[in-house]
Amino acid sequence: MTEFPAEGLCRPADAMSLYALEAAAATGQLLQSTALAFDNERRLRFELAGMPGLMPFEECADGAAEGLVRDVAVLVRVGRPTCFVVEGLRRDGQDRPYLALSRARAQRRCREEYLDRLEPGQVIPCTVTHLEPFGAFCDVGCGISALLPIDCLSVSRIGSPADRVRVGQQLLCAVKNRDEQGRLVLTLRELMGTWQENADCFHPGETVVGIVRSVEDYGVFIEIAPNLAGLAEHCEGLQPGQAVSVYIKSILPDKMKIKLVVVNRNLRSDIRFEPRYFVREGIIRRWVYSTPGSRKQVETVFRQPAAAL
Repeated sequence: MTEFPAEGLCRPADAMSLYALEAAAATGQLLQSTALAFDNERRLRFELAGMPGLMPFEECADGAAEGLVRDVAVLVRVGRPTCFVVEGLRRDGQDRPYLALSRARAQRRCREEYLDRLEPGQVIPCTVTHLEPFGAFCDVGCGISALLPIDCLSVSRIGSPADRVRVGQQLLCAVKNRDEQGRLVLTLRELMGTWQENADCFHPGETVVGIVRSVEDYGVFIEIAPNLAGLAEHCEGLQPGQAVSVYIKSILPDKMKIKLVVVNRNLRSDIRFEPRYFVREGIIRRWVYSTPGSRKQVETVFRQPAAAL
């Protein structure tokens, strides 16, 4: 587990005593609690150790003090676990005690001590926060988002990120690169094995579950693992996303082909394949999906920034 986990995975502060919270403030420990309100003074409110925990708007996210964060990006934290560091015990204008909290400080530390030091190809944990047609957004630490593009979710083509991942799912991903704003872009497919690694999990003569991914005039592509699909003969009535059982007729490594026969098309519709990781840690420099004898070459080279070369 990283020192800067995604929101929802940090140390809960709800059951901590005031003494423990003050000790956490002294060490800058990362904590979390559920935000109970976004009040008229644009503060997130919490309840900690029997007293209010207050987070002024400028402390609700890195960039809020500079006007780079909209209110809606903060008010959606209400009812959700929210990370922070405790700034200390303060008193308001009526001499009532409260705990001053800062999510912005936690995020700045996360960037400086963790995210800014990551290299392309480095494997990191993350949590899916929401889905868009073009990809999944993931929390890579302290509520900081990174994009996992749809074409990086697997080698098998999918119609929607929801075909592969769901909100709240914890993943391992590799750092693909950084966008023009310096934000991380992630990839998952390189962690889920090469063609041969996936094909070695199956044998001709087996009948297995598959998911229809595309229907063409010449046949139906059916996924039997997130990074592995085979081809069955054209079969009327099949639709992308439909679960079927298939008989594995043959596996041809030199052509990277698997021949399938549809056996049963009346399976339940909620079947999905969870990621099977062949890489779980470290840094990937180059990944070759294709088999040595295949004419089609699929590979990823994780290029280091010029300053690191």
